[in-house]
Amino acid sequence: MHEHYEFVTGPLAWMAFLIFIFGSLFRFISLYRLAKKKDGAVFEYMNFKYALRSIGHWLTPFGSRSMRLNPALTGVTFLFHISLFTVPIFALAHVVLWKERFDISWFTLPDAAIDIMTFVVIASCLYFLWRRIMVPEVRYLTTPGDYIILAIVAAPFITGFWAYHQFPGSASMTIVHIISGEVMLAAIPFTKLFHMFMFPFTRGYIGSEFGGVRMARDW
Repeated sequence: MHEHYEFVTGPLAWMAFLIFIFGSLFRFISLYRLAKKKDGAVFEYMNFKYALRSIGHWLTPFGSRSMRLNPALTGVTFLFHISLFTVPIFALAHVVLWKERFDISWFTLPDAAIDIMTFVVIASCLYFLWRRIMVPEVRYLTTPGDYIILAIVAAPFITGFWAYHQFPGSASMTIVHIISGEVMLAAIPFTKLFHMFMFPFTRGYIGSEFGGVRMARDW
């Protein structure tokens, strides 16, 4: 088991990071070239003031009309994203791992807070799954890949909770947890998860066009 742990936290982890870094660079370069080819004027529209105004409103809970029209979805989405980013960064076990591997560390959150946010992520994934199955307009746009992404996102949190609380089979579940986290990291550049990087650009462009050209709000 120790050899497996060393492998998944060593060579396999580095492989996941490299795929994430170079895959993201590839996506950025490809999208930049595509934008230049399809609509070169896209960059001329960009306006820092209107871009930040739009991004600010869409990062504010219930800051847009569409958010206010869908309060349940808005609440779940914001709690989901906050928890999704907070747990991996501030969980004690993760900070300890960074300390062991790179001799760097930072403050951690209490176990109870991490547990609550872990449940938030898992429950949110179930909610998103329910919407894709039960809401007609969402089901129509859903592809098999969307279900796979939900599984990829939920897996590290389910396995992490299991392993941290040392339920039966926790040693093996620790390995599964690490691998599932690495799969998620490597999948980011090649799936819809890449929207975490594209959001500022797409929202900034829309905000610039609406504010600078149409003289209107986009929220």
